[in-house]
Amino acid sequence: MMDTAASQPIPPSVARVLSTFRALGREEKMQTLLHFSKKLEPVPERFASLDRAAFTVPECQTRVDLFPEVVDGTLHFYADLNARQSPTIAAFLAILFSAINGQPPRTTLAIPDDFVRQMMDGIGLAGREAGLNAMLARVKRHAQHALEV
Repeated sequence: MMDTAASQPIPPSVARVLSTFRALGREEKMQTLLHFSKKLEPVPERFASLDRAAFTVPECQTRVDLFPEVVDGTLHFYADLNARQSPTIAAFLAILFSAINGQPPRTTLAIPDDFVRQMMDGIGLAGREAGLNAMLARVKRHAQHALEV
């Protein structure tokens, strides 16, 4: 997969997320994450019959299944995880999806590689970064595939 993030400007929807998080202090970030952890869209029933193993992010400590969908040239992602057990992951995905769902694949591919670090900076959740980066990489792979199809 080629790295297109470095060659493209950050899409406005992604830039908004990053600027919002940069402006928040640690406690405000934690409150924002808690708020977003309850906003993760449920996985539609049409994905129930799919082989979940093909959608699982193995690098994550928590079981997370990411489902991509391309509709009329735009991407939409859904995630299946236990949000009560992993509110940080649910929040991260809800925030990420709010910036990229309904957008063309190029929006996802233009997310900076240090998006996770920028978003989570100062929270003290470094142990989660590997899994969050793996989820971001998976989302970018799906976007790259959507462009190639």
